[in-house]
Amino acid sequence: MSRSDTALMWFRRDLRVADNAALYAALKAARRVYCVFVYDTGILDLLPVRSDRRVEFIVQSVTELHRELAASGGGLIARHGAAHAEIPRLARELGVQAVYANHDYEPAAVARDAAVAQALAVSGIGFVTRKDQVIFEKDEVLTQGGAPYSVFTPYKNAWLKKLEPFFLKAYPVEAHASRLARAAGDADPPTLADIGFGSTDLGSLGIAGGAAAARKLLADFLPRMDRYRETRDFPAKKGPSYLSVHLRFGTISVRELARIAWQAARGGSAGAATWLSELVWRDFYFMILHHHPQVVSGAFRPAYDAIRWPNDPALFAAWCEGRTGYPIVDAAMRQLNRTGYMHNRLRMIAASFLVKDLLVDWRRGERYFADRLNDFDLAANNGGWQWAASTGCDAQPYFRIFNPVTQSEKFDAGGAFIRRYVPELARCDARHIHAPWTMTPGQQQAAGVTIGRDYPAPVVDHTEARIRALELFKAVKGQEVTCARTPA
Repeated sequence: MSRSDTALMWFRRDLRVADNAALYAALKAARRVYCVFVYDTGILDLLPVRSDRRVEFIVQSVTELHRELAASGGGLIARHGAAHAEIPRLARELGVQAVYANHDYEPAAVARDAAVAQALAVSGIGFVTRKDQVIFEKDEVLTQGGAPYSVFTPYKNAWLKKLEPFFLKAYPVEAHASRLARAAGDADPPTLADIGFGSTDLGSLGIAGGAAAARKLLADFLPRMDRYRETRDFPAKKGPSYLSVHLRFGTISVRELARIAWQAARGGSAGAATWLSELVWRDFYFMILHHHPQVVSGAFRPAYDAIRWPNDPALFAAWCEGRTGYPIVDAAMRQLNRTGYMHNRLRMIAASFLVKDLLVDWRRGERYFADRLNDFDLAANNGGWQWAASTGCDAQPYFRIFNPVTQSEKFDAGGAFIRRYVPELARCDARHIHAPWTMTPGQQQAAGVTIGRDYPAPVVDHTEARIRALELFKAVKGQEVTCARTPA
């Protein structure tokens, strides 16, 4: 494409100007570059409620993106409709020669992009995509035999071996920002009400969309990064970066984060090396989704689709509402329901408990998380749930089942996190808060709580539930299972 041409940049999961691969490619190729974001009704109409923190986060991010583009003489065209129709229509209206976008890997997005590309081709308009939301994608990290990995550790080793500074270089969008164009009659982006949504408690939770908010979180995390390995598993501590929602919507560049972690890890920071591993996990699950799109609806290991989950609706409801009688699980679920966030260690504990204690199909829990997580990402959510359910690639072995009490004692020893989200137990001492049903009546009276009235008794006995879970897996595996194995 010559520089006399006009291009359209389609923002999706990359709501920033800085270090944006597709935007850089468009600016390098064309003299004028228009920008667009589509509030896609194909996605929005599927949401269960019309008040969603993620939509508000997107609206905030789009508004900031428009302001940043306008500061360079451009702007952001915002459309509300079906993206597969709106993008070809706008491209024709503007008379562009090509539409640019960054890769999206979810099966529905792949199908949407194929439809857009076909519609554009009919009008002689190109569709150009770039890699932006991962470091390595698709077939970039393969085994020596040319196959995709299905186990994380060898994938990580190959990923790190392949990594060179070249892959972490930023795209200098600012060097070509003068080519940004603004469409005639371009107005400010729509508000939440304009697209049919109501406001949420996002602000009161201290969450804000946009690149500036992402940079503020990064600046807060960097002094803590060296301690990440020691603090990341404890929900009562300020250990994580809290950048996951910004990575999800691309308000910060994964290349920048990986570059920071990689450089610090090379300098000897164990915390940075662990944080970098989390970014590798992210790439790993995107790669799995690309090569095995069937995981969206079924187990990575198809044999496990034959498990006959009891799926007791009362137990599932107790899990969803945070009233299982296991404080660490209930605290985790209440955190999710109240804030749209759940600490990563708690995601593993809550998922394991639903599947292997309550014997509920992992897909029900995955869907519940998908509806409520601010940072919901199909690849990571699916991968994490299948890991916990032992149905996925490189999964937790089915005979290792998290004990919710010992996990609670290990990762919330003093009960600070439990007390925050399960205030009924606030006066329990640290010895009993992880298993409050073990208190005597006198101890319950002293703690101001009666188990079975003020806080539920356990809905299942973990030891018995563990045996039942192993039997379910044994029926599929067709082999003997030693029930006496030490639980995690």
